[in-house]
Amino acid sequence: MSRDELDAWFLEEVLPLEGMLERYLRRNWRDADEVPDLRQEVYVRVYDSCAVTRPSSAQAFVLSTARNLLIDRVRRAQVVSIETFADIETMSFTIDELSPERHISGRSELRLLQVALDLLPRRCREVVELRKIEGLSQREVASQLGIAEDTVQKQVAKGIRSLAQALLTGGNPVAEGDAARRGRSPAQRNREGGT
Repeated sequence: MSRDELDAWFLEEVLPLEGMLERYLRRNWRDADEVPDLRQEVYVRVYDSCAVTRPSSAQAFVLSTARNLLIDRVRRAQVVSIETFADIETMSFTIDELSPERHISGRSELRLLQVALDLLPRRCREVVELRKIEGLSQREVASQLGIAEDTVQKQVAKGIRSLAQALLTGGNPVAEGDAARRGRSPAQRNREGGT
């Protein structure tokens, strides 16, 4: 679809849904002052996603995008409020679970998470990968790496905090003692044997 066609489609199909989108956001988000920014972010996501593939129902796609945005915001804030999701399940629209917007969002988050994981100190990254990705028990990780179980627990906590911070800040993890290491590549840090 050309830019002109996309612009025309957006003006005809998406912008007329503004009132409905505004009501949805106000009903499902506790901070009314953030609604204009949320609406704008929904528009950006819809526009970018529809540049690749146009959805069959603009209304369902806009509401699905809004729902995904709210879920992403709550996940990033790590605060799950019952009020935030009060009416999400009662919405009477079809959600395309494999929508282009969800694919783009998921891939973006995976790339961001991989970058943040690569920025962790070597030992911390190993512990997080074995414990959270490979699914080994705390005891198995400690045995495999030759460290104490409480060290495993501390490294997992440190790594998860750093990964969560990276997701909140868009890829800039803040790990204890990591400020000086930030300018070096993951390969350099591996050679140095980071902790």
